[in-house]
Amino acid sequence: MPMEAKDSRTIQVDYLARVEGEGALYIKVKDGQVEDAKLNIFEPPRFFEAFLRGRSFREVPDITARICGICPIAYQMGSAQAMETACGVAVNGQLRDLRHLIYCGEWIESHALHVFMLHAPDFMGYQDAITMAKDHPEVVNMGLRLKKAGNEIMNLLGGREIHPINVKVGGFYRLPEISEMEALKAELEWAKEASIKTLQFCAGLDIPDFQRDYELVAMRHPEEYAILSGRIVSNKGIDIAIEDFLEHFEEFHVPQSTSLHAGVKERGPYLVGPMARYNLNFDRLSGEIQELALANGLEETCFNPFKSILIRSVELIHACDTAIAVCDRYLGPGNAYVDVEPVDGEGAGCTEAPRGICWHHYAIGSDGLVKSARIIPPTSQNQPSMELDMRHFVQENLHLPDDELQWQCEQGIRNYDPCISCSCHFLKLNIERS
Repeated sequence: MPMEAKDSRTIQVDYLARVEGEGALYIKVKDGQVEDAKLNIFEPPRFFEAFLRGRSFREVPDITARICGICPIAYQMGSAQAMETACGVAVNGQLRDLRHLIYCGEWIESHALHVFMLHAPDFMGYQDAITMAKDHPEVVNMGLRLKKAGNEIMNLLGGREIHPINVKVGGFYRLPEISEMEALKAELEWAKEASIKTLQFCAGLDIPDFQRDYELVAMRHPEEYAILSGRIVSNKGIDIAIEDFLEHFEEFHVPQSTSLHAGVKERGPYLVGPMARYNLNFDRLSGEIQELALANGLEETCFNPFKSILIRSVELIHACDTAIAVCDRYLGPGNAYVDVEPVDGEGAGCTEAPRGICWHHYAIGSDGLVKSARIIPPTSQNQPSMELDMRHFVQENLHLPDDELQWQCEQGIRNYDPCISCSCHFLKLNIERS
């Protein structure tokens, strides 16, 4: 039975669980209407842009990798591509293939972590994955092995799982042997089958019925499901080159957050990440994966953020498929990188992190030193959309008791798999005195 109009209450989550970083949620309902919904991010800023200035452009991929332990490749690739663009260099052929492969490794380990350890407990009524494992050990074990498969790609091409050290401007420091790629492929073939089982498992979850009219923003490539490169597009008419990002998007401060929010100029919030990619690039998935998606609870478009767990499962299959194809094409060690010499210039780079587009822009001098740096990670872009989700979801579900509504609000935030630490890399402080 719907609550009476006089319903007034506050839903407050002081510390969000099962997300990377520290944040809180505050929702105020007055007279049956949601009056306020805020995602409070109180993690301290880390000033990455500031301490990149004056460093060598060759150091930037190694430094930006430290922004995130879960998706360091997103920062390495975005920064490396921006530097290569500034210097007029393109990385193609086998080296691009291997970049695609290591990025697939990141998608696999990140999506598996989120699906099984962070999000599935919500749908199955458990407080955490450890509790869930007591009743469903086979599910959790499959998730752990899937994550390990992604980590093995990171190990092979990155030198280690966390903050890889083998990626450089222009390519890699070392390329793998054919035998190493063959060993990797065997585990990836298991991982693809496990990813199909993951999608089938997620299709059986009890998913809340909630939809909203999003502006979806993602990269789109003419030939592939975009991860490494492409144009930035939206379902509401945006179609721009990477370097034109700031002509259409803007960042701004809000009192409750130590990280910047972002919006489409003169339009407002937008959404990046798996649901945006899926809607804008469904036709770039293989026929086999399209059929699997349609047979397991998805249509060609999806506007229910709670179904993002299904879309991540679809992307797991795609990442395994892509990784296997790269292993098959690999010709063995050749030149590990192309030479990149600094020039006085600037460049932008953008790739699809597991959580959405991660945009970089750098200006460097002919001495190779960084003059300026700007990084816009996916979680900061998604913050206004997260708050709007909560505002709409609570308004539609005021009939629920507080404990159940709070649980589903936390689950709604975890739909985004937010990486709060990533979003807190920058803070611009303006002080007005009188």
